Amino acid sequence: MGPIQDIPPAIRRLAPRPLGLHLAMAAAAWLGSPSGLPHSNGASPVWSRLSAADPALAAALARQPPEHLRRALGVAIRDRAAAFLRGLELYRRHGFRRPEASWPVLWREGSTRLLDCAPGSAGPAVLLVPSLVNRGYILDLLPERSFVRALAASGLHPMLLDWDRPGATERGWGLEAYIAGRLARCLDAVARPGQSRPLLLGYCMGGLLAAPLALLRPAAVAGLVLLAVPWDFHAERAAQARSLAAQARLWLPALDRVGEVPVDLLQALFALIDPLLALRKFAAFADLPQDGAAARDFVALEDWLNDGVPLAAPVAQETLIGWYGDNAPARGTWRIAGRPVRAQDIRVPSLVVAPSRDRIVPPGSARALAAAIPGATLRLPALGHVGMMASPRAPATLWPELCAWIHAAAAS
Repeated sequence: MGPIQDIPPAIRRLAPRPLGLHLAMAAAAWLGSPSGLPHSNGASPVWSRLSAADPALAAALARQPPEHLRRALGVAIRDRAAAFLRGLELYRRHGFRRPEASWPVLWREGSTRLLDCAPGSAGPAVLLVPSLVNRGYILDLLPERSFVRALAASGLHPMLLDWDRPGATERGWGLEAYIAGRLARCLDAVARPGQSRPLLLGYCMGGLLAAPLALLRPAAVAGLVLLAVPWDFHAERAAQARSLAAQARLWLPALDRVGEVPVDLLQALFALIDPLLALRKFAAFADLPQDGAAARDFVALEDWLNDGVPLAAPVAQETLIGWYGDNAPARGTWRIAGRPVRAQDIRVPSLVVAPSRDRIVPPGSARALAAAIPGATLRLPALGHVGMMASPRAPATLWPELCAWIHAAAAS
């Protein structure tokens, strides 16, 4: 692979976001690494744990003079820093751009559009509800790896909701306005007289928007599919959830003036789940053939990750404090349109998918939702949160099962 300057010029991406935070966390890891050297001796408690966990490694380290370890660590830090920075620059200059689909717009209100992803289809309608903070095209990431197109190919009629960024009206909205207002009106636009009832499919936060609507409007919905949807926010990593809420209480009042939480702040919150993830993945990206399929897939997914939208400040208040801090969904204290949103009251056929390798939504949080919905079907694919839609294995291992379940629910 040639030097970076030989790569054909392209518009440089201002990503990954927030770039300064990723650089700072990587630098902190590198600069802090030498502090572990004093523990590379038999007198340290850390050494005792290392000896128990990996005796061969401990023995090899013990044979090395301290100056050799310092030198080797310096070389390792230098090489990892170089790989990380090279991967960042290769990504930012990569020439691939995802081809955008030009789906017809079936319905529009404010900043929200409903896209018809199978024009002319007579199959059962599936209303796809993505998160408010991530673009919905993760469900149609690439033409050859598109959950939306897989649904259409199976004979279903997928319709993708595109929330877009909050406008002047939406910046004052809370969850009730989104769910009982806009999403309910979108469902009315899909549920046409003489046609079968549509199914609701919610992905991640989108499932926490779709589930209350299925509760409020059961007669209008044929079934409910919930993909990697958190419910019990304290089932796993409860201390982390409460810490996030405590931090939000400090800075949310300042955001009331602008009406929204900026994308970079949201991205920073996600980055703190695994502070060194960017370091690892961009260093690995630097080793890929830059004209290959793996590099293209990485760029397509990374572009989506960095193409988020702001979150209306009232929604941030309800989610970060109400969901993460108070665990309102699992406790039954979350209310929409005057009604408690209790999973045990959902009466439509429901499928809950809780990926076992999910690093964003703890699997226990999603499994709690399946346990609470009467008669819900639970699936635990060996995939990650995003991998459920973007992994090369998902089209063969998960998507056919989802399509089959939706067809069966639509026919029941």
